[in-house]
Amino acid sequence: MAPEGKTFPIGTPGQPWGDAEREEWRRTRVVQRSYQEEVISKLEKLDSSVYEVIKYGALEHDPERYPLFAVKMKNWKEGKPNVLVTGGVHGYEKSGVQGAILFLTTVATKYAEKFNIVVLPCVSPWGYETVQRWNYQAVDPNRSFNPDGQVVPGRSFNPEASTDESRNVIAFLKTLGVDKWTVHVDQHETTDTDETEFRPAKAARAGEEFVPGTIPDGFYLVGDSTNLQPEWHAAMIASVKTVTHIAPTDPDGTLIGEKVVQEGVIEIPKPSLLGLCAGVTNADYACTTEVYPDSPKASEEQCDRAQVACLTGGLDYIIKVNGL
Repeated sequence: MAPEGKTFPIGTPGQPWGDAEREEWRRTRVVQRSYQEEVISKLEKLDSSVYEVIKYGALEHDPERYPLFAVKMKNWKEGKPNVLVTGGVHGYEKSGVQGAILFLTTVATKYAEKFNIVVLPCVSPWGYETVQRWNYQAVDPNRSFNPDGQVVPGRSFNPEASTDESRNVIAFLKTLGVDKWTVHVDQHETTDTDETEFRPAKAARAGEEFVPGTIPDGFYLVGDSTNLQPEWHAAMIASVKTVTHIAPTDPDGTLIGEKVVQEGVIEIPKPSLLGLCAGVTNADYACTTEVYPDSPKASEEQCDRAQVACLTGGLDYIIKVNGL
């Protein structure tokens, strides 16, 4: 980690990382969680008459340890609205993964009566095990879904190189034959280690000076500035409020430096231009969730339930406005 005022311990200040620095970073990462026990074993217990668990790929650096799985509800029918839920694109963000699994094991069958639902609970399993934002190659999977996207110097959201994680997701979605998605919710967290480790590491990787920032205390949503859905967002925020608190807006009217457009919602440029997973489909209703698991006012269990509450609030809204 890099405490405030210190440089990240890998690399030379002012010089971007090369292969040696990436290898040092990779070598010093430590497995802290079990993908097999905490994710795969739970998927194996799902009722095969209700859920179809699909292996859609594997991470090429260790395919035996890191197979990739999707869960598709079996009553998939043409004509129903199509819903995609992704978790663990940033593997270290635990409630994105466990919240997706909790959704499957608690309320997904209810919503599958109205929607075609597919869930990718752990897009980046190496990151899940090592509690890392980046993947094995020190690339951010949640900037890798459009490597030819729009780069703006100095912006925190810029596309990076394509990854195993993004390529496998994109290839799998093509197999589903969905012409039009209705909903895509990409589940994330904002953690204290964003500020103490991952932002300093990002600066070091680029050969830049780390500029301290802030971490919002509470839940918030990240919306597409070109396709804001204020009523949908409001329904999701209201549902999350029944479980945990919403992040207050900073004095300058922002969260993580981005403009707050309504309670608990920030806007960013079109996600597909930034290489974000939230821009991987053509869904009219698409957003990224952000939970704060390090808050003294929230437990891990609350964070998992907040992810589910966000999904149910959003889906209930779609059911209501479309008369499903």
